[in-house]
Amino acid sequence: MSTGRTAPPTAATEPSLQRALTTPLLFFFILGDVLGAGVYVLIGQVAADAGGAVWVPLTVALLLALLTAASYAELATKYPRAGGASHYATRAFGPGVGFVAGFCMLAAGVVSVAALARGFGGDYLSAFVTLPTAGVAVLFLAVLALVNARGIKESTRANVVATVIEVGGLAVIVVLGAWLLARGEGEPSRLLQLGTSEKGAAAAVLSGAVLAYYSFVGFETSVNVAEETRDPRRSYPRALFGALATAGVVYVLVGIAASAAVPTDRLAASSGPLLEVVKAAGGVPTWLFSAVALIAVANGALLTGIMSSRLAYGMARDGLLPAGLTKVLPGRRTPWVAIAVTTGLAMLLALTGSVAELASTLVLLLLVVFLIVNTAVLVLRRDPGESDHFRAPTVVPVLGAISCVVFATQIEAEVWLRGLMVIAVGVLLAAVAARRRTATAARQGETAGAVGSGRDGPRPPRRTRPALRDVSGRRRADR
Repeated sequence: MSTGRTAPPTAATEPSLQRALTTPLLFFFILGDVLGAGVYVLIGQVAADAGGAVWVPLTVALLLALLTAASYAELATKYPRAGGASHYATRAFGPGVGFVAGFCMLAAGVVSVAALARGFGGDYLSAFVTLPTAGVAVLFLAVLALVNARGIKESTRANVVATVIEVGGLAVIVVLGAWLLARGEGEPSRLLQLGTSEKGAAAAVLSGAVLAYYSFVGFETSVNVAEETRDPRRSYPRALFGALATAGVVYVLVGIAASAAVPTDRLAASSGPLLEVVKAAGGVPTWLFSAVALIAVANGALLTGIMSSRLAYGMARDGLLPAGLTKVLPGRRTPWVAIAVTTGLAMLLALTGSVAELASTLVLLLLVVFLIVNTAVLVLRRDPGESDHFRAPTVVPVLGAISCVVFATQIEAEVWLRGLMVIAVGVLLAAVAARRRTATAARQGETAGAVGSGRDGPRPPRRTRPALRDVSGRRRADR
């Protein structure tokens, strides 16, 4: 019998994302995002801060990244939903903190894509053609948005190809470094030079690790595709830790090869430090390595763009952003509105900021998010979540939170000013969203009260006569 009321939407009727990612695809997704543009441009800056022993801060950064990665592994397998840090923070601390975490993560993702877009139009592209950086960045972002909207499976398959090329390019650097040493042209003693004239060994390791940390932070984007993974509780930890371990080995080998092959001051002065290794060794055309670097930049931007759009989609589904961002393409089942909005914001930033300014702000925003995530793990221990999820030892998220605080002390004051402005915007928007939710709840309460009371006060309960029964005890109609 119909009641005249529409049933509330259920999970089955909500637009959902396609579960298409297997463990290998997820592994390459994470590896491709970690092995992005960072290693192609940051080795020189790490050498400037830490000296010739660049492998030391790289190793420290990997170990510290694994702490926060373990927290993400627990939460992603416990709550396999798009939204990532925002969703976890909402569960642990409420929608206010959830909004701030999601906003910082979303801002970091958009900033990262904008920085990579400008990097794509920079020195590596100039090996082929000289074009305005701003125009290249806008066109580049438009193409990536189309690939993103086509589908998660197509995007991750393109990522597999790009990741193989990236790893191949980094393997070339390792081989060229070994070749230089075999020819007697390198200087292995530089690998033990830790510290600079301005910094002692401990300060050099810490400041170098902060820069190197940027090279490993791509792992956090993967939690936003946990909902699109076929078996996240089984696949995600394997893919995450396997990809980080692989990236760590590659980075350390590349750092050793670059530092041994090229003088430290030359690495520090170059915006394309790995290209200096190619030039020093010879035998490999510089244009070929520039093409590999461009693929690495494009792949990192694509994967970060996927993360940003899924995060916006997840926040909108949790009621933290406008509901229009939850719209998905009927056939492709990709969040096309979220893709369009995040791409537009990245275009705006790419036209107004430099790579250095964008990248430094990104690191600070991520540290804020990572601090929230590490503490959320401890708070949510009282919630069982999904069965058989990954569980990190309690000391791991505690150390992860401490590492975020320590790294934050190394951020420059100018970067803190820019970052605090972004965080302040997030807090303001969170307050507006909270006020809107309160007003909506109040209106709904008033409406429910009016419906229950009628015009003349509360309506008394309706009387019903007991059902009549015949002599046999069977129920008969009440005439």
